[in-house]
Amino acid sequence: MASEDSLSSNPLLQNFNFPPFDVVDARHVRPGIRALLHQLEAELEQLEKTVEPSWPKLVEPLEKIVDRLSVVWGIINHLKAVKDTPELRAAIEEVQPEKVKFQLRLGQSKPIYNAFKSIRESSDWNTLSEAPQIKEAVLSGIALEDDKREEFNKIEQELEKLSHKFSENVLDATKKFEKLITDKKEIEGLPPSALGLFAQAAVSKGNENATADAGPWLITLDAPSYLPVMQHAKNRALREEVYRAYLSRASSGDLDNTAIIDQILKLRLEKAKLLGYSNYAEVSMATKMATVEKADELLEKLRSASWAPAVQDIEDLKSFAKNQGAAEADSLTHWDVMDGLFRLAKTLFGIDVVPADGVAPVWNSDVRFYCVKDSSGTPTAYFYFDPYSRPSEKRGGAWMDEVFSRSRVMAQKGSSVRLPVAQMVCNQTPPVGDKPSLMTFREVETVFHEFGHALQHMLTKEDEGLVAGIRNIEWDAVELPSQFMENWCYHRDTLMSIAKHYQTGETLPEDVYKKLLAARTFRAGSLSLRQLKFATVDLELHTKYVPGGTESIYDVDQRVSIKTQVIPPLPEDRFLCSFSHIFAGGYAAGYYSYKWAEVLSADAFSAFEDAGLDDIKAVKETGQRFRNTILALGGGKAPLQVFVAFRGREPSPEPLLRHNGLLAASA
Repeated sequence: MASEDSLSSNPLLQNFNFPPFDVVDARHVRPGIRALLHQLEAELEQLEKTVEPSWPKLVEPLEKIVDRLSVVWGIINHLKAVKDTPELRAAIEEVQPEKVKFQLRLGQSKPIYNAFKSIRESSDWNTLSEAPQIKEAVLSGIALEDDKREEFNKIEQELEKLSHKFSENVLDATKKFEKLITDKKEIEGLPPSALGLFAQAAVSKGNENATADAGPWLITLDAPSYLPVMQHAKNRALREEVYRAYLSRASSGDLDNTAIIDQILKLRLEKAKLLGYSNYAEVSMATKMATVEKADELLEKLRSASWAPAVQDIEDLKSFAKNQGAAEADSLTHWDVMDGLFRLAKTLFGIDVVPADGVAPVWNSDVRFYCVKDSSGTPTAYFYFDPYSRPSEKRGGAWMDEVFSRSRVMAQKGSSVRLPVAQMVCNQTPPVGDKPSLMTFREVETVFHEFGHALQHMLTKEDEGLVAGIRNIEWDAVELPSQFMENWCYHRDTLMSIAKHYQTGETLPEDVYKKLLAARTFRAGSLSLRQLKFATVDLELHTKYVPGGTESIYDVDQRVSIKTQVIPPLPEDRFLCSFSHIFAGGYAAGYYSYKWAEVLSADAFSAFEDAGLDDIKAVKETGQRFRNTILALGGGKAPLQVFVAFRGREPSPEPLLRHNGLLAASA
């Protein structure tokens, strides 16, 4: 054990109002996590001795244990995602098995399980918050005999290790590719924002005199670099080289994920069989709104509506539909966007978002901190926002995560509830020189999307921490608020309020707005098929695929592509090796939930369309109803009931197909 004095100063073990992101460092991880687990194990043993089937004697002490672990582990996991170092990786890798072991011990505690069961059988059950813990416990192997439980635990440990390795390989493979370009002809067609970013990347790799105009330019595979090359570069050979490098990430050499994927699929299948299911998709669906059949049915319905338009897309592309792009909409400034987003939140949900920089420590000087206040000016939540790409230490993509959930049990002395705190992380193009960070329209959609997740976490009315906010919401419903917020990016008044030219302050010209609306349905069939392909491959690998059988994972991918890609993929396509959503994220046998939630969110937005988007009073009333149902009820109520409470009926796929301009095709 580490000496007591070093533990007493370990920031992970202090009491804090906000996490000490500025001082936690790799050297705190091993001693801090071990001391914490030691303490929580003692608390768990105590709880098992004194547990009674009542809320104060079971759920409250349990929440305290679960919360301490998730907050502290959340801090180091977050730092690994935004400020990765080899030391931090090594420290986390070392204590991870100990943490998983404790979680399994907690999830498989017989006394706790039995107490939940007696609460469930007692007369008070209906007056208590829904406790999904029982289903969770069965899925964490509680009902297994000892030798089977040991096997189950070995599988869980191994899966946790494999998924970490998978994402480290993707990060390292993405970082490994670098292409330095010195000849301006090779990068013709790329917008100034991209050239500025490439020059900045070149400077960081030792070409200190690189400039946007004169180069040299360094191209990498992280999204702010990869996407502009694929979209704008006239140089076909460059596009092909970068595309092939992107598709083959983590598929060869010592970063090859192929064997890892096979092992993950094999272990997931074994886990499913141990739990008495016939495949892993059934395990995944046990805690979701959908079933395997319902998910298949929805994917097929959307696929058949998207196929003909996608074929047409390819024809349109051949006839060169280049004039669709609205270049002017690729230089929206950061601050205007955030202002517009917060104004929209005020209109819809009656909340004020105010800067609170300096109130909480941050992990990078670009990170902003905000307070969310209700209509009476009382703080109801806080969130961090980390906007820019930092390829050397931050993983790609955009995400929202919880720092603290809203909780009565965890309230500090003198207050009745601990307020929820969220973090939103994006990977936008950073400011270059004296030029501000300019956002593409896609990046604006991403910010609206992540803010939707954050709202559900922050505006929950649920005080039981175990089901507050986004916790315990069925995975296929969790994307509803995020995709709902994206719809507002196409609403004229909202867009006009955020899209101002960063030098002249002019708003977006009308013809550009029309182009953006056209671009929304432009290639909608193809984009829809792309998501459907991902979702179908995912379900296929988790239902019918036999690890070690005659068909390889790539054969499955190619087979699914026949029905979901108008232009067949390259035979050497290895996109599965970087498909982190299902091999290192929470979307295993759940990728379909993006589409499932799109149906829900388009339908929810259509309630505002029915009320009249320009009728501010109607919008406010509908917004209030959305806040009081979808955002407020958390995981305490089944999502279908919550949706019906808001919409007055069950969801329909019609609005989604209409928004994407695919209705005629399916009629």
